[in-house]
Amino acid sequence: MTASARARELLQVATEAADAKAATDLVALDVSSPLPFVDIFLLASGNSERNVIAIAGEVEDRLNEAGIKTLRREGRSEGRWILLDFGDLVVHVFHQEDRTYYSLERLWKDCPTVPFELPVGSEA
Repeated sequence: MTASARARELLQVATEAADAKAATDLVALDVSSPLPFVDIFLLASGNSERNVIAIAGEVEDRLNEAGIKTLRREGRSEGRWILLDFGDLVVHVFHQEDRTYYSLERLWKDCPTVPFELPVGSEA
């Protein structure tokens, strides 16, 4: 199984939103084979709790504006690891230290990455 076209469209909106708030280390993983209930995990990092909260807020706002409902939100008050569930897409926004500690890329290393495009001039 591979990520659906819809999940890829959501990913594009989410990556552009995260990039707009200076997210770093954006990585999208196709988790559709091992997880039947989600297609893509988007991982992003922020350099402070405030930045993590801003990134997650922008992603949620833009996807909600696009008509995509947030199904679940976890970790917003701490600003260390925020999980946003949009069904086909789950967004994980980490503080840099927590991302290194939990190392989801290592946990899901057998899952292929999903390409996405960022606006010209972005450095994520």
